[in-house]
Amino acid sequence: MPQNPSITGIEPLVGSEDAALQEPALESEALDLIGILSSIEETAYIWDVTSDHIEWESNAVQVLRVGDAKDISSGQGFQGLIAAEHIGRRLEAISNRLSEETERGVPYRIQYRFQPGGRRSSVSIWLEDHGRFWPGTDGRPRLARGVVRVINDQYFEDQRLLYHSDHDELTGQLNRIRLTEALGAVIARSMRNEHSSCFMIVSINNLSVINETFGFDVGDEVIAAVGRVIKEKLRAGDTLGRYSSNKFGIVLSDCGAGAMRIAADRFMKGVRGASIRTTACQLTATVSIGGVVVPDQASTVHHAMSCALQALDRARSKRFDCFMAYEPSPTRETIRQRSISIADEVISALDEDRMRLVLQPIVDAKTHVPVLYECLLRMEKPDGSIVSAGEFIPIAEQLGLARLIDRRTLELAVGLLRKHPKLVISLNVSGLTSADKEWLAALADLTQRDRLLTERLVIEITETAAIQDIDQSAHFVDSLKEMGCEVAIDDFGAGYTSFKNLKRLAVDLVKIDGAFVKNLLVDSSDQVFITTMVDIAGSFKMKTVAEWVGDVETAKMLADAGIDYLQGYLYGMPISAEEFEQSNLPVSLLPGGMA
Repeated sequence: MPQNPSITGIEPLVGSEDAALQEPALESEALDLIGILSSIEETAYIWDVTSDHIEWESNAVQVLRVGDAKDISSGQGFQGLIAAEHIGRRLEAISNRLSEETERGVPYRIQYRFQPGGRRSSVSIWLEDHGRFWPGTDGRPRLARGVVRVINDQYFEDQRLLYHSDHDELTGQLNRIRLTEALGAVIARSMRNEHSSCFMIVSINNLSVINETFGFDVGDEVIAAVGRVIKEKLRAGDTLGRYSSNKFGIVLSDCGAGAMRIAADRFMKGVRGASIRTTACQLTATVSIGGVVVPDQASTVHHAMSCALQALDRARSKRFDCFMAYEPSPTRETIRQRSISIADEVISALDEDRMRLVLQPIVDAKTHVPVLYECLLRMEKPDGSIVSAGEFIPIAEQLGLARLIDRRTLELAVGLLRKHPKLVISLNVSGLTSADKEWLAALADLTQRDRLLTERLVIEITETAAIQDIDQSAHFVDSLKEMGCEVAIDDFGAGYTSFKNLKRLAVDLVKIDGAFVKNLLVDSSDQVFITTMVDIAGSFKMKTVAEWVGDVETAKMLADAGIDYLQGYLYGMPISAEEFEQSNLPVSLLPGGMA
């Protein structure tokens, strides 16, 4: 091919047919640009789009590996060697674009698969084609200048990196980000086409048993094997991805409720019948599946995943592998909306300093004089109305807001102790706080470890929270007592704490659950429990408190049984901290603490 000086401005080396590939002489007066381009597998071209003629550099035939220069001498001829799946890329980048940029030209950069021997040939290379085109008076390209570079190694490395960024490393399936994108795309397409699709979440049953028995490596082998089995059972066009550690997500395009159930049965049967070879031994697995129809039952990705998880929870409650389809429930939706509303109200109340403490007296069973006051939390709404803790604490704990609430309650309680030097108070904390080192640090910081404050503070932890991790609870109790606080077990009898654990915790007070008190006058089993509890607590040198005391007769029976302290409406309704400050109620019978 004759050299076109307008492309490189340098004549090719002479004296050899392979001059373009010869190493340049060190003392050459000019750089061997063609040799350089060839060494990095690049060539250049000028394309007269109007006449469709392409002028190539002299190394083009060798770089592009074509048999004859005539094969690539026209835009149509070169286009005919681009792989069918990429045939539109060059046209869209150059030929089909409109522009008014006639001075600097319009840049383009594309990648495509090129078949030098024609589209029936099995030989192909990957090319990157970049340059600029200049439009004519009609705005359409009239001239293009560019460089074509072979990028086989780079392309495959880019594809490898792209694969790893899109796929889960263990299972080889899509990762959660790409699964989410696929679900969003299917929901959008289903809404446009007014067709139903489905989303499933598949959970491997009893994976924790496999992990504990054989180790996590074998558990990972089971996860990967289950993913492969499900993949084999998918239809063309469906998508599988890893949702979480033992869960997969499946997007089923153009699928209704009936077809979803059939697909779920196919997946469960496939996994159940598979023999999984692991490094430990041959194992089997089962799965539970929850599914939802989109966009009929859920029109967003977040809602679809939430509905599928709800259905999965129902499926996992069965003793065998099971599929459950999502069933809309007005009651459940009302509860969900209420939970969202309560969470918003709690956050706002914390941010706007609208959490309040009310005080309820705990009296000596013999003298009926208050020995301390329990701090009960209330939330003040923007309109001034008051919400009791029972209406928002359970939901707040489920949503992970308990630590924030406990921290604010502690701040309010320490403020009361500073304001009333003789006041003794008790304070409830959630189960999460008993494992929260930051809360203990906050207590030390707020009180400055002043024992005149801490010795007037009783921390109450519930029995059910204490037994979840007895070692952790014992450490929490020891840390509090080291700072000077006393500790009470609240709602004792509601859980299953053994007396051995009660002794190990070494608390100062045992608050007997009100359920054993409210029917004490007529229930002999409650009377036996109270008597037994008094004897056990006495042997451990612990004081006892009976809750829910509502009448004089019950109070007398409790006192006769040996209960130390009483709490309930008989001795006063909870009053606000402000009302307490304005009243003449005694602050404490034992200003130095309960002990």
